Amino acid sequence: MIFPNAGHKPGQGNYAPSKKMRNFAASMISINNLTFNIGARALYDEANLHIKPGEKIGLIGANGTGKTTLLRLIVGDYSPSSGSISKSKDLKIGYLNQDLLSYQSDKNIVHVAMEAFTRQNQLHTEIEEILKKLETEYSDELITRLTDRQQEFEQLDGYNIEYRAHEILAGLGFSEGDQKRQLDTFSGGWRMRVMLAKILLQQPDILLLDEPTNHLDLPSIKWLEGYLGNFEGAVIIVSHDRWFLDRVIKKTVESRKGKLTPYAGNYTFYLEEKGIRETIQRGEFKNQQAKIKQEERLIERFRAKASKAKMAQSRIKMLEKMDRIDDVDDDNPEVNFSFRFTKQSGRHVVNIEHLSKSYPGVPILNNGEAIIEKGDKIALIGANGRGKSTLLKIIAGTETYEGKVETGHNVTMTFFSQHQLEALTLENTILEELQSFAPTYSETNLRSLLGSFLFTGDDVFKKIKVLSGGEKSRVALAKALTADANFLILDEPTNHLDIQSVNILIQALQQYEGTFIIVSHDRYFLDNIANKIWFIEEQKIKDYPGTYQEYEVWNSKRAIPKAAPIPVKQEEKSRKDEPKPSTPNTAQQLKKLNDELGRVEKEVEELEKAVKLAETALADEQVYSDQSKLAEANKRYQDAKGSLDSAQKRWETLAADIMELEG
Repeated sequence: MIFPNAGHKPGQGNYAPSKKMRNFAASMISINNLTFNIGARALYDEANLHIKPGEKIGLIGANGTGKTTLLRLIVGDYSPSSGSISKSKDLKIGYLNQDLLSYQSDKNIVHVAMEAFTRQNQLHTEIEEILKKLETEYSDELITRLTDRQQEFEQLDGYNIEYRAHEILAGLGFSEGDQKRQLDTFSGGWRMRVMLAKILLQQPDILLLDEPTNHLDLPSIKWLEGYLGNFEGAVIIVSHDRWFLDRVIKKTVESRKGKLTPYAGNYTFYLEEKGIRETIQRGEFKNQQAKIKQEERLIERFRAKASKAKMAQSRIKMLEKMDRIDDVDDDNPEVNFSFRFTKQSGRHVVNIEHLSKSYPGVPILNNGEAIIEKGDKIALIGANGRGKSTLLKIIAGTETYEGKVETGHNVTMTFFSQHQLEALTLENTILEELQSFAPTYSETNLRSLLGSFLFTGDDVFKKIKVLSGGEKSRVALAKALTADANFLILDEPTNHLDIQSVNILIQALQQYEGTFIIVSHDRYFLDNIANKIWFIEEQKIKDYPGTYQEYEVWNSKRAIPKAAPIPVKQEEKSRKDEPKPSTPNTAQQLKKLNDELGRVEKEVEELEKAVKLAETALADEQVYSDQSKLAEANKRYQDAKGSLDSAQKRWETLAADIMELEG
């Protein structure tokens, strides 16, 4: 058995703030006058930010404003051009970034996730070696070493770490069977989930998460929201998912024009507060401009008169020294483009009958039926592995199937998925790429569309080969929207887009008069574009006629069907249905177990009180400012917490035994 990672606090089932975090209550990371230059451009110019223990921060801003760069500066991958980034001593940082996709291993994913527990793994190896030696070489020294290693292993919760690894991997969407597979057999998105599990298991003092939801499905996103909500360390998240940010963060930091501007609330609060600030700034700008014009008129009027020349010079100097207020920039460009198609489709766009599809050992659809009608704006949602992308490919005609999928009269479709990025011509400029695909559009129209997707001015002459993944996604999306198509099929169009670009796509789809079906895990995006929800359940295509938010309310109230039970032989079934006889031995055993359960329940209550008292002591300034008192209080906390965890596990075991006997 393999045992997992560094930084785990002794006896911890849940996260407990470390000594260093409590001692640095003011700030665990201080960014002071940070300047970082890329060539002649200052990505950050004397930026400042202080990150306190336990803060949940969303780092936002348009692509290219340095969000990922700031995370790399914090972890030390880059060095500031000037200024400083100070971190509390021994601060442990967990950093999820796209580079982790390069990690390779032929071990199963539980093994990979458990690499997080460096010290526990080391102790487990040493314990195994000592036990092997004791088979042939018994000595007091070996017994002492074994006892020491076993005590430390137990203090580090070593006997529970495999359970914790399974628990987190399950939360991130890995089935029991998946957890036995080698890491190298998974796609990039699933490998990234394993890396996230490994980081979460390390329980760092601060998590830096760069677009963590890009590779998660809806159930996993919701699980991660809950996990981060209970995580007591600090978190900095870069994400384009507005709903995710609203549910996790308590503070928003905007990276813009080389500065870091904090807002004391989640993303929705940021939008409201920024609107207020911009209204004030716009008013101050207009007032100052009026004053400047008035002064300039006075200067122009009196500078030629000798008697007034001194006064004019004084006013000129005053204007030169004036701190100029900037006008408010429009950070929310609007789509200024007319989407058109030459033919209107018939009423029925796609008719699906008796559709079946499976992969070896993986059933997807069985006798599924559905109709897409003209004007439908469909969001196809659900967990990964349920067949969402497969269904889109079937509708698009790029995947084999059994049954009938028929497009209606005059239906013209275009299909966007991430593999469309590979179809871009690398030597073309952005403008040439669109011109070759949509020759009937004028250059003015295409440049207007590209402007909506944040390609302005000379940007349209950049070659495809120099673009980032997000920029290529925007080009491919722009191409899809210029297609002469009255039916759009879009698979994960918001991946690699920033919040601005997602807003642009929302506007574009709201203006689009045709029909579309979209797979996405961005709930804000779906809620703003869909009028019908599709989901795959029990290998059938099911629908809800309403918005995503309405679907969420409806879905939370319904009883979701359970998976079909594994068939059993008739005689086995009849035996299982029979109630277990209550023999004298069974009744006696039940009484004994119930008595023990009651005793353990009281023990759990007492231990919970002890843990709360210990936590209160740890938060006492007189304790955490005194090293000896802190060490003693921390030991009391760890002992109480370890005892509570053990008691809770005993309660669960007893409860399971009682239910088994009661049948």
